[in-house]
Amino acid sequence: MARVRLSVAERREELLRAAIEQIEARGVAAVRIADVAATLGVSNALVLYHFSSKEKLVAAAFAYAAQDDLAHLRALLGRRTSAVRRLRAAVRWYAPTGQAKGWRLWIEGWAVALREPALGEVARDLDRQWKAALTEVVAEGVAAGEFSCADPAGAALRLTALLDGLAVQLTSYRGTVSRSRAQQWVDEALARELGLERAALTASGR
Repeated sequence: MARVRLSVAERREELLRAAIEQIEARGVAAVRIADVAATLGVSNALVLYHFSSKEKLVAAAFAYAAQDDLAHLRALLGRRTSAVRRLRAAVRWYAPTGQAKGWRLWIEGWAVALREPALGEVARDLDRQWKAALTEVVAEGVAAGEFSCADPAGAALRLTALLDGLAVQLTSYRGTVSRSRAQQWVDEALARELGLERAALTASGR
């Protein structure tokens, strides 16, 4: 059966999804151009036509994954409901105990980014955009009188640091902390940043 002819954009997206799948399964260091090509039944040359090196393919794959995550985050934060509910939904989704996928992918990425400038910029850009989105909604909640927070940007940074750290503990050091305890800490941290009691935060998320 002949393969369906894809547009350049469709082919790139197909290759990026295959690269993400291989990175999650094998790790960045072990992934080869040949692995990505074999997944789709295409030649190495085709992969290299779209991405001239493994390093460029990996950086593009992480950028693709980042945009996917950011799109979901913006959808959660853009809902027509209170700032508290939007923040709780976003933090619960992003937390390592939530439904966000790919924590192994991002932990791999952080390690490789120390040596690969292109990937490092992708990771920094995702981090900046995530914090900016949280900061904006925290500021909206303060302006609406829903809660108090003297430093929305600082709150976003502290929440992100906690979530990233818990992701490492739950993904790389399994058994160190239970998922229920981690979720409790996330809720408590968000409530503290917003000047709310945890019970009020939980009630607002129902």
